[in-house]
Amino acid sequence: MFKVYGSPMCPDCRECKANFDDHNIEYEYLDINANLKNLKEFLILRDSNPVFDRLKKIHDIGIPAIVAEDGTVFTDWEGYLKEKGLPITYREQGQACSIDGKGC
Repeated sequence: MFKVYGSPMCPDCRECKANFDDHNIEYEYLDINANLKNLKEFLILRDSNPVFDRLKKIHDIGIPAIVAEDGTVFTDWEGYLKEKGLPITYREQGQACSIDGKGC
């Protein structure tokens, strides 16, 4: 089962969550805004995993962040679904939470 770090304020996180639900992908959703424990876990992951290096350079938060059971971390939920041959449904096209409006 995946762990998904995200926020209900993030449109990309909402899209990821909805698509995972649509395809019955099992995951535990950890809302980084719900409590400090979830936020600290995410920040430790973000600060220590090179997957986030590019995202930090462009000032993205790095959510949704998905952690597989084997510890593999990825942020490209769309790529994961495409790799599995699963269709993606976009409910909030054009939404973004970054300063430049291009990502989260």
